Amino acid sequence: MAAAEVVVVGSCMTDLVSLTTRLPKAGETIHGHRFFSGFGGKGANQCVQAARLGAKTSMICMVGKDSFGNDYLENFKKNGIPTEFVGQTEDAATGAASIIVNKEGENFIVIVAGANLLLNSDDLKRAAHVISNAKVMVCQLEITPAISLEALKMAHTSGVKTLFNPAPAVADLDPRFYTYSDIICCNETEGAGDSFVGALAFYLAYYPNLPLEEMLGNSNFIATISVQATGTQASYPYRKDLPQDLF
Repeated sequence: MAAAEVVVVGSCMTDLVSLTTRLPKAGETIHGHRFFSGFGGKGANQCVQAARLGAKTSMICMVGKDSFGNDYLENFKKNGIPTEFVGQTEDAATGAASIIVNKEGENFIVIVAGANLLLNSDDLKRAAHVISNAKVMVCQLEITPAISLEALKMAHTSGVKTLFNPAPAVADLDPRFYTYSDIICCNETEGAGDSFVGALAFYLAYYPNLPLEEMLGNSNFIATISVQATGTQASYPYRKDLPQDLF
């Protein structure tokens, strides 16, 4: 198997989404008008978007030994993402995000990280050869921050370009994250932000001589396509459906 050009160390979440006319107040029960579930988690989202643009990817993550975890393994396979470093644990459930979205598009999100927090140093060591041979490695903060930091250090020390998405935001970020991150990308909108980061990882790996401003513009364009469809990964465009001058 060819070496992965884009490696993502991060999270997988099952999104449980309820659409409502307005967000509930504390202690209030309201009726929603639509429910759907989907595949999410910042790490997996970013990996899927990079893969759909044509990147050879690898995902290093942890899911539960449950139906959500099994479904996630199938989801990676459908997106052409190797599952060699997707661990399954019996000690925690697959991460889940309960999401309520009102008609203005504002949302409440509660995430239960579950198995994501069990990804550990041993898992990184098993994948060390994949990390050190990548062109780009991407991390976020939905797994244990110390593991993200360790992964960034491994990649940076090997000369791999590191892209860090410090989300969900934390108040006391270890300053070493700045040392080991070549690019830090903050975002407010979750799904579109992950589409942007995945696209940027693709451009950094495959078009390294493109001016950064052009990479950012292209990645923004791809992210704007994603907000025109429902769901998170379900909304991410494939290379064949995009203007070919982006490539």
